[in-house]
Amino acid sequence: MNDRQTPRDAWPSPELDTLTLGMLPLNDAAPLVVARERGFFAEQGLDVTLSVESSWAGIRDAMQLALLDGAQMLPLMPLASTLGLDGRRTPMLSALTLSLGGNAITVSNALYDDMLAADPDAMAASPTSARALATVVRQRREKGAPPLRFASVYPFSSHRYLLRYWLAEGGVDPDRDLELRVVPPPLVAQQLEAGWLDGYCVGEPWNTLAARRERGRVLIGSHAIWQNGQEKVFAVREEWAQAYPATHRAVLRALLKACAWLEAPAHRGEAARLMCERGYLDVAPSVVEDSMLAEGASLTHGMSVFHRHAANFPWRSHLLWYAGQMRRWQHLDVDDAVLDECLSRCVRPDLFREAADDLGINYPLVDAKSEGEHGGAWVMEGRHGPLDMGGDRLLGGARFAPSLHS
Repeated sequence: MNDRQTPRDAWPSPELDTLTLGMLPLNDAAPLVVARERGFFAEQGLDVTLSVESSWAGIRDAMQLALLDGAQMLPLMPLASTLGLDGRRTPMLSALTLSLGGNAITVSNALYDDMLAADPDAMAASPTSARALATVVRQRREKGAPPLRFASVYPFSSHRYLLRYWLAEGGVDPDRDLELRVVPPPLVAQQLEAGWLDGYCVGEPWNTLAARRERGRVLIGSHAIWQNGQEKVFAVREEWAQAYPATHRAVLRALLKACAWLEAPAHRGEAARLMCERGYLDVAPSVVEDSMLAEGASLTHGMSVFHRHAANFPWRSHLLWYAGQMRRWQHLDVDDAVLDECLSRCVRPDLFREAADDLGINYPLVDAKSEGEHGGAWVMEGRHGPLDMGGDRLLGGARFAPSLHS
């Protein structure tokens, strides 16, 4: 116990002790696996079963039908469910971010070669832009060839909007120039290898798997598109959080401890082995370990930030950035008042702060921040003193200043 945390005997007792939580077979489900396998849930008096789903649609359905108590989710999923845009209208909320970054864009070997031939200077630039892809698209159109096929993992996903952001920045119109598909994460590398896809944006280990099999080339990681952008959240139904507030708080405490544990570089390998050997990920442990390397290693495109830089704080401005991308592509048609009200319901920093106070964890004093202002480390004020923050650079040098009350 540190001198800032609330005495354990003052923590509210969970109303439930047996829970089922959902996840997908992805590296950034590690906080759930670590909390289960290393006893962080048990420390909170919780007996947790992890249900590994095959797709984000499966997670959505199980949550909306109350078959799960909570789940790993994409940041836009609680908002889309609350607005009634995705399945049955079911209000959901998130009070904890599980990870930042960890996605990448991978293309087939054939497309990579075409891009290299079309614009070697663009391919040599760092980060890799979509300019060479734009040239290939134009060449294919002139020859009467069908459009290239790219996939993201879900309609309401970070992957969809990171891919579109990268494409547009390089002069590719995703709606006019490509055929865009939705493919569940575990299937993208297989479909690339079979020739059914030319490229995709997905989380790890599915980029590293294609590269290790020499069936694809990783072009760019999500940190180069939106540095330390929000990637996965832990979400529950709003009515569940209201019915079981102490249980929710206990889950948040366990996940916070698991996320902190994962930040130690030496623990990444153990986490990779846990995920594979306990049946959560059906790939070789070495592939997962390679793609979970900590910052500073040679392979960083799939690196997830699990705790540092206030990674677990649920920034309302993160979700607002994604909502802005939905509006950019005419995927969201609600007025500002409705969006602001939904943001207040779907993103709950107040609940995060309760769990963080229990553990004495430092956290931001505001609920929103700008994006694109910092190319490297910076410091902001926290509950228990300065917070070391990571860069938040956006590809192309864009700036995003949210119009939210902090």
